[in-house]
Amino acid sequence: MNPTIRNILAVIVGWFGGSVINIGLIQIGYIVFPIEGLDPNNMESLAEIMPTLDYQYFIFPFLAHAIGTFIGAFIAGIIAVNHKIKFALSIGVLFLIGGIYMSYIISGPIWFII
Repeated sequence: MNPTIRNILAVIVGWFGGSVINIGLIQIGYIVFPIEGLDPNNMESLAEIMPTLDYQYFIFPFLAHAIGTFIGAFIAGIIAVNHKIKFALSIGVLFLIGGIYMSYIISGPIWFII
C-alpha cells in the first residue's frame, strides 16, 4: 500500500477507534451513574444540569477522553508507515479540539474544564 494513503488511513482509523472508545465509555458512565430525569441525548438538558453535578459524574467523561485519545493515538502509531509520533500526536490534537468544543457547548464545573 502507498505510504501516503496508509498514513492518511492511520489518522482516520485512529480517530474513529478513539471516538468509539470515547462514546462507549460515556454511555457506560450514564449506566453506572444515572442522572435522574436526564435524557443523555438531549444536549440542552445536559448543558443545563452539568454545572450542578458532583465529581462522580465526571469520572467517566474524564476516562473517556483520556483512554479514547490513548487508544486512537496507539492505533494511528501502529498503522502509520513513518513519522509515527506525529500521527499519534495529531490524534491527541484532534481529541483536544473536540474536548475544548464540548466544554464550550456543554459547560461543566470550572475544576473539570481546567
